[in-house]
Amino acid sequence: MVRLNAGRKRVALCLAAMFRLSGVFVTTVLATCANDAAARDSVPTEPSIIEVQQGLAAGRFDVRALERHYETRINAIDRAGARINSVLEINPDAAQIAATLDTGADQRARAKRAQQQRLFGVPILLKDNIDTGDRMQTTAGSLALIGSKPPRDAFIVRRLRQAGALILGKTNLSEWANFRSTHSTSGWSGRGGQTRNPYALNRNPCGSSSGSGAAIAADLAVAAVGTETDGSIVCPSSVNALVGIKPTVGLVSRSGIIPIAASQDTAGPMARSVADAAALLSVLAGYDPDDPATEPLKLQTPLDYTQFLNRDGLKGVRIRVMRQHAGFHDEVDTVFNRAIDTLRARGAIIVDPADIPTQGKFDAEEQTVLLYEFKDGINRYLANRGATPRSLADLIVFNNNEHEREMPIFAQELFVNAQAKGPITDKDYVEARERARRLAGVEGIDAALAKDHLDVLVAPTMGAAWTNDWVNGDHFLGGGVSSAPAIAGYPHITVPMGLVRGLPVGLSLVGAAWSEPRLIACAYAFEQASHARQPPHFPTSVP
Repeated sequence: MVRLNAGRKRVALCLAAMFRLSGVFVTTVLATCANDAAARDSVPTEPSIIEVQQGLAAGRFDVRALERHYETRINAIDRAGARINSVLEINPDAAQIAATLDTGADQRARAKRAQQQRLFGVPILLKDNIDTGDRMQTTAGSLALIGSKPPRDAFIVRRLRQAGALILGKTNLSEWANFRSTHSTSGWSGRGGQTRNPYALNRNPCGSSSGSGAAIAADLAVAAVGTETDGSIVCPSSVNALVGIKPTVGLVSRSGIIPIAASQDTAGPMARSVADAAALLSVLAGYDPDDPATEPLKLQTPLDYTQFLNRDGLKGVRIRVMRQHAGFHDEVDTVFNRAIDTLRARGAIIVDPADIPTQGKFDAEEQTVLLYEFKDGINRYLANRGATPRSLADLIVFNNNEHEREMPIFAQELFVNAQAKGPITDKDYVEARERARRLAGVEGIDAALAKDHLDVLVAPTMGAAWTNDWVNGDHFLGGGVSSAPAIAGYPHITVPMGLVRGLPVGLSLVGAAWSEPRLIACAYAFEQASHARQPPHFPTSVP
């Protein structure tokens, strides 16, 4: 107890010193505090899932020390210091859960549990649109849902707990998963304010899973779960130098997740390596009787996606380069071309250029589908939650009544437009959904792959992060590869491919439905050959 109390005292002194300083000195003291905490608990910087389990098995630290380590980092880096503002709340039961995981677990017992539970003791953050039936909130970043508790854990949360994961907290997000306004600023919510990019604090963390991306980039947990309708996993992963996996729709259950569109929504892993993302996906994926989209998995043995981590996974793979998603920034093109050279050097057969023939022809249909499905899905979700607000109409009224707090920088025109739509039996919806899926899938990705007997499509995920702008909202430079796989419901993985003036950019790999094994193999082989990811250093800005 003497050593522990001394360690806590030193962290407190570090934090006190940090608050007395400003400017560049904050970064110096912050690094010292973080290093002291890590040294005290022997928790390595940016530990992988394997390193966590090896550390637990070897007795270098226990689960309580892990929880304490990350809580200290969140308080020092997210809520003070750099003030990334990515974590909405730390699980108030995290310390108790960690202690319970440690109970009766000597070194040998921890080693055994790590073998039996693939996420035993691993701190995981959840996006704040994923239900937890505990003392944490689930709000989609909206003040309207504060105090309204879901009745139980989402299906994927139950799977995480069964796998031994420590649910550390909830991350900020673009409010309502970025489906409230066409002029929104990603990473902002009424509940949480603005999340910042740890690679440049004046820049945007991108996408609605913005808090999950920024938090894992800043090493505030080992991995996180994000959600995507169109780009909300891959975009924040790309600009935060993470691996993000947007799975085939139906591979991961959506029950207990605040919806946008049933035909496109999915949860997925966000991590600092392909290995960690694959391990997390292995836990998340599975049949859920409450989500009809997972029906194809009912009679299947769950896959262990880590078996596809193959350094030679690119050999003989036929890859098509989608140049239509490049050419928007010379320096991004330089990094992308270097990535293509790496793919080729590792044995891939490159077809360049070769584009999706229907790209851009399904955008209007997608918007129609999202409006109809959002109204249908959010009304059903709120009704089942059993508390006020009970409908989209109620949310619109709440936002109007709380205009100063909820709409200081953007409005709710998407809410209003969705409310004006009819039921999903309407002819306009049915025709738009059929056309969008056909153009993005059969006549889009499938046609692009079939033309030259290809396996994978690649492109830059997007450009570097833009500066936060509450006047004009988000401003993407280019990329936009996410829409076709999102609409088709096909898998999409982004993996770090380099930096543009210190800002990360990602390489996208897209495949046919249920092709996660091949995409993971390719992403891992590229990652191991390129070693492109670099951690952030918490600068104040990038010109």
